[in-house]
Amino acid sequence: MNKLLFILTLVHFNCFVLAQVPDYLDPEIPVDERVMDLLGRMTLEEKIGQMTQADHSAVSNLEDVKSYFLGSILSGGGSDPATGNSPLDWVDLYDSFQSKALETRLGIPLIYGIDAVHGHSNVEGAVIFPHNIGLGATRNPELVRQAARITAVEIAATGIDWTFAPCIAVPRNEKWGRTYEGFGETSELAVMLGGPAVNGFQNDSLNSPTSVAACSKHYIGDGGTLNGIDQGNTVLSEEELRNIHLPGYEEAIKNDVKTIMASYNSWNGSKLHGNSYLINDLLKNELGFKGFVVSDWAAIDQLPGDYTSDIETSINAGIDMVMVPNNYEVFFNSLKSLVEQNKVTIERINDAVSRILTVKFELGLFEKPLADRSLIPQVGSQEHRDVARQCVRESQVMLKKNDNVLPLSKSNLKILVAGEHADNIGLQCGGWTIEWQGKSGEITEGTTILEGLQKIAPQNEFIYSPDGSFTETDMDLAIAVIGEQPYAEGQGDSDDLTISESQTRMIRSLKKKGLPVITILISGRPMIINPALHNSDVFIAGWLPGTEGDGIAEILFGDYLPTGKLGFTWQKSMEQIPQNFGDQDYDPLFAYGFGITNYQNSDLASAPIINSAMLTEDGQQIEIEFNKSMNNNGNDQAEFVVSKSNGLQVEVIDFNLSAFSNNIIALNLAEEITKDEIIKLSYITGNLASEDDGLLQPFNDMPVINFRSSSTSIGMIPGRIEAEDYSNMFGIQTENTTDYGGGENVGWIDDGDWIEFNCNIQHTGTYFGVFRVASASNGGKLVFLTDNLEKFSLDIPTTSGWQNWTNISEFTNLTEGESVIRLYAEIGGFNINWFEFSSITDVHNESVSTSFHLKQNYPNPFNPSTTIEYYIAEEGFVELTVYDILGRNVDNLVKRVQSSGNYSINYNADHLTSGIYYYRLKCNNFNENKKFILMK
Repeated sequence: MNKLLFILTLVHFNCFVLAQVPDYLDPEIPVDERVMDLLGRMTLEEKIGQMTQADHSAVSNLEDVKSYFLGSILSGGGSDPATGNSPLDWVDLYDSFQSKALETRLGIPLIYGIDAVHGHSNVEGAVIFPHNIGLGATRNPELVRQAARITAVEIAATGIDWTFAPCIAVPRNEKWGRTYEGFGETSELAVMLGGPAVNGFQNDSLNSPTSVAACSKHYIGDGGTLNGIDQGNTVLSEEELRNIHLPGYEEAIKNDVKTIMASYNSWNGSKLHGNSYLINDLLKNELGFKGFVVSDWAAIDQLPGDYTSDIETSINAGIDMVMVPNNYEVFFNSLKSLVEQNKVTIERINDAVSRILTVKFELGLFEKPLADRSLIPQVGSQEHRDVARQCVRESQVMLKKNDNVLPLSKSNLKILVAGEHADNIGLQCGGWTIEWQGKSGEITEGTTILEGLQKIAPQNEFIYSPDGSFTETDMDLAIAVIGEQPYAEGQGDSDDLTISESQTRMIRSLKKKGLPVITILISGRPMIINPALHNSDVFIAGWLPGTEGDGIAEILFGDYLPTGKLGFTWQKSMEQIPQNFGDQDYDPLFAYGFGITNYQNSDLASAPIINSAMLTEDGQQIEIEFNKSMNNNGNDQAEFVVSKSNGLQVEVIDFNLSAFSNNIIALNLAEEITKDEIIKLSYITGNLASEDDGLLQPFNDMPVINFRSSSTSIGMIPGRIEAEDYSNMFGIQTENTTDYGGGENVGWIDDGDWIEFNCNIQHTGTYFGVFRVASASNGGKLVFLTDNLEKFSLDIPTTSGWQNWTNISEFTNLTEGESVIRLYAEIGGFNINWFEFSSITDVHNESVSTSFHLKQNYPNPFNPSTTIEYYIAEEGFVELTVYDILGRNVDNLVKRVQSSGNYSINYNADHLTSGIYYYRLKCNNFNENKKFILMK
């Protein structure tokens, strides 16, 4: 292309002149020269604009793109076009912003970012791939590259040119709500699959119609925080940090990744967004990263100090582009002021802007800034779905398989398909799908697991039951699909990964009906599955498979052998978490790399394998489950020993082949074993054998799953108690909820019904209780009792829908210690999703109150502006928040790791109306509230 462009311009002497094209607009010139030419033409304001990224929903006036020279726009999770969520809606949104950017003086195009983390997952109709935890189980680099390549094509088809992926976190604690975003718990998988993902997004040439810039995240150590707390503190030596969490980034840089996102977490108390050593010294200088570093969503706000100092610290630490995402005006003006005061040098600004412009030039945005609408038909194409289906089938990890169950026949079977997850696209996709937290229901196009079964084996009859109930008597087997509700980021952090009580009992009830049970677990992490595993003949970790559920059916019906291997250690209990491959005391339920990859039955006459032993609901029977069918009828000679934790033995009266499964021998005990008892089983001698005469070998001290203890949980107060955590109930049941965060709610409540929860009240005092309720028509009346003593009652309002939720609240006094809380329906006609108690008065536990302290601030009533003071005795992640009388969060004052000491914060409540509020301090296991009255 000629550098001289003839432009006919009529001047005062009525002749024509030549105008020269700027070097930065000439694609024949090397990129570094184009960058230097453009940088030399830019004002300070234009440079700062390039470093500013705003969410599209926060830009209410498109003219701000020009006024602030915005360099980037993003759509956060669920931040869709106002006109709709089709690919065309996204194209129109993209072009509207890009067109405005091209009207600026220098015509610098935007780069538009989005969280396309498992397919173009914000867009209806796009193909949704398994989350990274599933792709990690494939251990197939080429398949991961293909998935990223297809995702890039579908991103480009909507005009967008940048994805915040791949996540190459190394999750080391399954309590972390982002576990499913990592390929596995080792750097091995981050290296094996992170590089191919980058290559798939960026392709051989970034300047291609279907290439997008990749963003490896979250740098660094996000998967290693203490107790799995999202955005928490990663406490590791530098050697450990480099060995575990750095190799994925080294591989991404080898694959020329163009952007890297800094992480919310701290490293040994220092927030990553302000850590110059890790960003400037290690990432940019030592590893030679040439692209640009972008912050996470409003993440610089978590740095110590005021907002201006947050900007100064983060930019000087090496952050090149800041995801504001809402206060771009304040960021723009503050950074400009910092440069003018020489607190941020112009050299640092030029470095950041050069990195950003380099990526834009390499993407070809200056030559083709607007969307290529000819690509739209490729979104959700069958060719793309075929690759996603392959990802699904290769990601399935078979954890258990009894003989003679798989593969299933494609004809003449009547199969019960049980569980809400079997026919729910939203549940099988999980978080970061259409909405930030994900959502239950028909949220996008795809094939559910049930539809996949029907598609692969149309000559079989499938009976679907969301709760596992059925009346037919001629079922051949059951496929139970269970799992978690969708979540993302901090909403998914959990201290209890036990499968819900209702799902466990559903599987148990299916087994007791004599059906072979195949269980498929849909989850974003390994869970505590012992009772469900015991009652399943086949158990498959299905992860979060995305939109192509027929990939699971292909495994069950034998079209393909299972090939998936665990990328995570699977724990026996919550007490084992965290436990990772390579730990000194490594004793998991299933080891890293485990996976059954064949359908072969055991060798004839080989010893039967004991899958598990479980104490049943009545506490007087132990079931021993084998991989083979057994031939015993109780007349065989055998000696069993059942031991309690105190060393005492329990007499075994007799044993028999179970009435509902030939794989189970049931031992009848002379006394009832309590739900809190730990028991072990030994087989001393005898002639027990399988049907093919394989003899059972003696064994000692085999742990017995106590179904009674695993079916109830202890709720902590202060804290939230979910509906599914109940210990006993009368006349009602739980059902799946559509409320925020998912889970279950108590439904079908009539007059006189009740539900109980075992709770541990941590201290005596006054509490503020919030109850999440819904009522379609007439409301009702709820009575709250502790240990059969009525504390208060609440009138339930009408919300015009069984899933239209609202909060109601009450104050009460509670006494320290274990307590049984009963919710009694004096008048029914409502649903309950959860209830939560927060402490209002000081705690009375001296060991706690002397370690942490949230001071009562005066005057009370508050002045519109006051100072809140608190003390923490040890380093931890501190949250100081303000709530209204309904328990709604109205302000986040502190959300960061802080060291021990006294702290104060000036709080201006001018924006609040008069009323009762309270502020809460949380740090580690400490949780305290103070009530205040605001008068205006």
